[in-house]
Amino acid sequence: MSELKTELKRSSSIVRRLSVAVVSAIALSLGSCATNAPTTDSGSPQAQSSSPAERLVVVTTFIPMTDFTKAVAGDRAEVTQLLPTNVGPHDYQAKPEDAQKLAKANVLVKNGLGMEEFLEDLVKNAGNPNLKLIDSSKGIPTISNEAVEGHDHGQVKGEKAEAGHDHGEFNPHVYLDPKRAVQQIENIRDGLIAADPAGKETYTANAAAYIEKLKQLDAEFTQKLNPFVGKTFVTYHDFAPYFAQSYNLKADFLVGIPEENPSPEDVKRVINAAKNSNLKTLLTEPQAAASQFSALAKDLNIQVSTFDSLETSGSEGLQPDYYLKTMRQNVKNLETAFSGKSAQLFLPIKSGNRPLATLPQPVWLRF
Repeated sequence: MSELKTELKRSSSIVRRLSVAVVSAIALSLGSCATNAPTTDSGSPQAQSSSPAERLVVVTTFIPMTDFTKAVAGDRAEVTQLLPTNVGPHDYQAKPEDAQKLAKANVLVKNGLGMEEFLEDLVKNAGNPNLKLIDSSKGIPTISNEAVEGHDHGQVKGEKAEAGHDHGEFNPHVYLDPKRAVQQIENIRDGLIAADPAGKETYTANAAAYIEKLKQLDAEFTQKLNPFVGKTFVTYHDFAPYFAQSYNLKADFLVGIPEENPSPEDVKRVINAAKNSNLKTLLTEPQAAASQFSALAKDLNIQVSTFDSLETSGSEGLQPDYYLKTMRQNVKNLETAFSGKSAQLFLPIKSGNRPLATLPQPVWLRF
């Protein structure tokens, strides 16, 4: 019996030693796997191309560039907008933390044509030699500011506008024309492929899908605006020449950029135009900040509607298809303005906690 007990104890000891050895070997193996295999935040393995550490870091300038870039990049890149949504590129002042964003980025997407004149110094201060810049307006047919009638009224030719802004040689608002927006999508697609060749298939497919949406948008607008071919609308600032050209309309404006103050001669000219044309509707825009135009609309007994230049928005500006939705609403409002139907729509915009709905910047339509 004692020999049996001794044998059992020896067997039990052997089993324990074997168990420890097996567990140690398994732990060592798992540790090795954890070191070599890419994982998600939860610890489960996934393909290296979709690892957060491998995602392309892309910085965009303002709302249309963000919408376009997100549409092309999809989930393959981390896309961050540089400007707050409620601040437009005309009056943006760069901050030190913006340079830090660019220092960590792989790609910067801009509209170009002088729209983001603050970028040159900001990119320089970022000190990121590997930052790839995508100029989305590259190669797109442009309209020179000199070719736009009225661009120099109230100013000496070549003189800089208020707040240190310059009109530049070409009008930068190419993104408001869906046809030109297609070319911007193509430029963004090609730029992302150059920065991330492994993502070519994703970027190409995403771009094709969004281009199809833009072509549908363009077809809708052509049909809706065809009855108004040749008619003129006047915006507060000069953002509409590409849109007007694309749909055989004519665009005029009061000031070159939102920060300018119209002269008394400008206001008088606009009043005369409104009276002579027997206008029924004025169009404002989100960054409107000239109270004299609300008074002007009241004096002329004119309705107020909106045309959003997509330079500012609320947080909803970063949502998918915001560009498409906003442009459709713009054309709907423009149809109402052209047709003379009674409509009074105010943009729900705020500056801090103060509503700006009573500070419209108008568009006058000449019939």
